[in-house]
Amino acid sequence: MIQVKNLTKYYSNLCAVDQISLDIQQREILGLLGPNGAGKTTTLRMLTGFLQPTAGSIHVKDYRIDENPLEIKRILGYLPESAPLYHDMLVFDYLNYVADIRGIEKNRKLKRIRKLADLCGINEVMHQPIDVLSKGYKQRVGLAHAMMNDPEILILDEPTSGLDPNQIVEIREIIKQIGKEKTIILSTHILSEAEATCDRVVIINRGKIVADGSTESLKESAVDKKTIHLSLQNSNFKSVESVMSSIDGITGVKRVEETDGQLDVQLHCDSSVDPRAAIYENIKQTDWVLLDFHQKTQTLETIFRELTRESA
Repeated sequence: MIQVKNLTKYYSNLCAVDQISLDIQQREILGLLGPNGAGKTTTLRMLTGFLQPTAGSIHVKDYRIDENPLEIKRILGYLPESAPLYHDMLVFDYLNYVADIRGIEKNRKLKRIRKLADLCGINEVMHQPIDVLSKGYKQRVGLAHAMMNDPEILILDEPTSGLDPNQIVEIREIIKQIGKEKTIILSTHILSEAEATCDRVVIINRGKIVADGSTESLKESAVDKKTIHLSLQNSNFKSVESVMSSIDGITGVKRVEETDGQLDVQLHCDSSVDPRAAIYENIKQTDWVLLDFHQKTQTLETIFRELTRESA
């Protein structure tokens, strides 16, 4: 549905987005992750036609962003990080005003506003001034604004920024509901939000894509090693290191902590070998007391930190 090829944006001599290429499918919820300054917002602004790329191309359905910007904008809904609301207006009056700007016919307008009020959970504040609403309700009104023309594609820039945990969950559920019918692209640096909401995650660092896939596929492919944690009593690190290093598939032994007779170690293993049975058999042949034995799994947080770590 959306094709992005070699998308590049320079601000003077600063390269904010560096040759990004990706395809976004219909009814896909795509999360654009990255640290502050990674190029997420710049990318979204180019996708919406707000910024002109320095180089590269954007195709939305059968349209090119440089040749058919109005046609593309008609099928897009966009919610920037700070919802552009008129704070002195009542919520209903504001949405009515947005409907007029969008050219929605009078016989459809009230029905559309009611549907969005239900979807975004703003029925109880429809006759309150926007200025008195909480940040969470303001985001919901902004979301209703972005959805007014019933767009095929919804672009959300940090939609839960500044919200409390309850509000984040509520906005997340709304996004998942909308995603059943529409293509959604959202930027965030809240990893739990991406993991809970998105079908696919693209991680950007310094303007480049450093990872692309579902959270599960990223966890499987992020590293070529796995780690096993052991907690032992009646042992010492030198003897544990000697025994474990002799097992096929173990590439390193690291002492984590040693206190009050308990030794915690990490075993770094080759991903092509599962040494757990051999580890257990070797421990059985000693007088060590095994307190804990588990394989550590990659989390999206550890993957994100590894991929976006600053160069020395």
